[in-house]
Amino acid sequence: MADGIRLRARSRTLSRGVIAMALGLAWVANAQSAYAQSDLDQLMGLLAQRKHGHVTFVEQHFLAMLDRPLESSGELLYDAPDRLEKRILRPKPETLLLEQGVLSAHRGHRTYVLALRDYPQVVPLIDSIRATLAGDRAALEQLFHLEFDGTLDRWTLLLSPRDPTVARSVARIRIQGTRDAIQVVAIQQTDGDRSLLTIGSDITP
Repeated sequence: MADGIRLRARSRTLSRGVIAMALGLAWVANAQSAYAQSDLDQLMGLLAQRKHGHVTFVEQHFLAMLDRPLESSGELLYDAPDRLEKRILRPKPETLLLEQGVLSAHRGHRTYVLALRDYPQVVPLIDSIRATLAGDRAALEQLFHLEFDGTLDRWTLLLSPRDPTVARSVARIRIQGTRDAIQVVAIQQTDGDRSLLTIGSDITP
C-alpha cells in the first residue's frame, strides 16, 4: 500500500511539473509574441519616418524554364506616401513609375500606362513594397498575414497573401532589412519560380 501511495504521489508531482512547464512555455511564447508585435510597431514607425529614398538594386528572376536567372540592375526612388520609381539601367534602359494607382513604363521613345485596378493580381505584389516603405501596417494586414522575426537591427517580414486568388500564384513574400532600410525582397511563386530583389546603398544627391 505504501508503494502505491508513493507511486500516486510521484505521479501527481510529475503531472504538476508538466503543467508548470507547459504554463512556463506558454508564458514565454506569449511574451515573445508580445515583444515581436512591439518590435513590428517600432519598425513600422521607423519606416514611416523615412520620406525619401534613392538606392541601387539588383533583381534576379529564377524561372524553371531557364538555366540561368534573368538579371537586371539600376536605381529605385521612393517619395512618401506612394511614389515609387524603378530605373532599369541594365541590360536595357527602362523606367517604371508607380504613382497614385497608375503604373507607367517608359521604353525608348514609347510610354505605356496601366491602371492598377485593371490588374488586381499585381496590386498585392506592388503594395507589399509600397506599404512596407510607408510603414503602413494596416494596409499590409489587409492584404497579407504578417510574421515578424528578428530585431530592429536585423529583421524579416514574411507575408502570406490573404486573397485566395493571389495565393494561387504567390506563396509568400519575404522582406528583410535593418532598421528603416529594406535590403531584400524575395517573392516565391506557387509554381516554383521566384524573384530576388537586392537593394544596395543610398545614392547621394
